[in-house]
Amino acid sequence: MPENPPRRQRPSPKKHSWLRPTTARTGGTPPADHPAPDASGGPTAGEGSVVHAAVYRDGHRVSTPTSLADTYRRLREQPDAMAWIGLHRPTESELVSLAEEFDLHQLAVEDALEAHQRPKLERYGDTLFVVLRAARYLDAPEEVDFGELHIFVGPDFVITVRHGAAPDLSAVRRRMEATPELLALGPEAVLYAILDAVVDGYAPVVAGVQNDIDEIETEVFGGDPAVSRRIYELAREMVEFQRATRPLVGMLHGLMAGFAKYGTDDELQRYLRDVADHVTHTSERVDGFRSALADILAVNATLVTQQQNAEMRALAEAGFEQNEEIKKISSWAAILFAPTLVGTIYGMNFETMPELHWVAGYPFAIALMAVVCTSLYFIFKRRDWL
Repeated sequence: MPENPPRRQRPSPKKHSWLRPTTARTGGTPPADHPAPDASGGPTAGEGSVVHAAVYRDGHRVSTPTSLADTYRRLREQPDAMAWIGLHRPTESELVSLAEEFDLHQLAVEDALEAHQRPKLERYGDTLFVVLRAARYLDAPEEVDFGELHIFVGPDFVITVRHGAAPDLSAVRRRMEATPELLALGPEAVLYAILDAVVDGYAPVVAGVQNDIDEIETEVFGGDPAVSRRIYELAREMVEFQRATRPLVGMLHGLMAGFAKYGTDDELQRYLRDVADHVTHTSERVDGFRSALADILAVNATLVTQQQNAEMRALAEAGFEQNEEIKKISSWAAILFAPTLVGTIYGMNFETMPELHWVAGYPFAIALMAVVCTSLYFIFKRRDWL
């Protein structure tokens, strides 16, 4: 976009039948959530999601409208002015109102309405449509929260559509208003400031993830059994983080490639190059985190396997020792059973047993017990049961 572009003549608002059914198509009156335009020329769409709207001229705020319709009217009244409209989870009627006023492309509006888009940069005529994935680190649950931001950038307007808590665009607005010489450069300056805020928001996330990885390494070598789940959850977050940061590198290089074609201001060029450097650094750190988590997961699996093998070895040794004890007990039980058997037989009170009246009966019984016990002892000893 050229520096300080001439004010374009705003055409009459267009009717976008691709989102908003008309009376002719439906055969009745328009739905209640799509009221007719008011006297100012803009639809009186619901303003519930409008976070902030302002009109700027030469880097200074000249108006703070309270509704979309009021924003349209004040923008038409201010020559060479720029509108900055911020919305959070807008309704379909609000996006239809913006599309009709600023001639936004239907595909971009549908993307902004549905959300869940990948980071991208698309140009529709003189309007840029940018999708960003913001991130913030939540200390209490130790996890990464992702938000989605859609930005429409035209010759005299910037529209931000936020899905999620991040990023804090109010801080960006305050920063830009504190530097009117930068804000005077137009919508492109606002876009680059938002890009910078989103990228700067990645730094605390990188620091938090690095701290988590350090803690995980300690837990892995400490034998914490719950660390595997934490590794897996953090690895999933890094996949999302990588999806948020990696496309930004190509997007920013695409913007830089258009510096000469669109006459981008030299200060904004330096601004964008700095943002691109930060994105590249963050993307490399995220790639490193994914590799580190993969290595930690492999090490944890190895340590778990070694621990399981050690436990199985200990169980096997305990079983072997128990088996040896059982052998000894069984051997002595067998040895003691032999004299018990002989004594039990000769202890029966039957008169017809010839051994009871035999003179050598008692020495024979004792000798028999001794022979059997000695034989069993040597047999068990040879087999290492004793």
